[in-house]
Amino acid sequence: MSERDIGQEILDGLREIKAFKAGKANLRTRELSEPSSPSEIRKKLGLSQAAFAALMGVSLRTVQDWEQGRREPSGPAKSLLRIAEQFPEIFVQVA
Repeated sequence: MSERDIGQEILDGLREIKAFKAGKANLRTRELSEPSSPSEIRKKLGLSQAAFAALMGVSLRTVQDWEQGRREPSGPAKSLLRIAEQFPEIFVQVA
């Protein structure tokens, strides 16, 4: 197994950003779609609110707030919701 040179990787990344800002390079970007509502995803998985909260690593109250529209999932929670929606069998297995 080869050793990573983190310092060199950082420098390469900075050079890539500098080239992009100068118009000399293109960076790869990707648009992420919004996941379905937490309630829809939970129901498709066939989970109770408590079980879904445990898999998501949040409190039951947080799931209830999402489903009642009192709160919106944050960035990391949205990422987990995307995984749960697109790869439900993996999401359930990881728990």
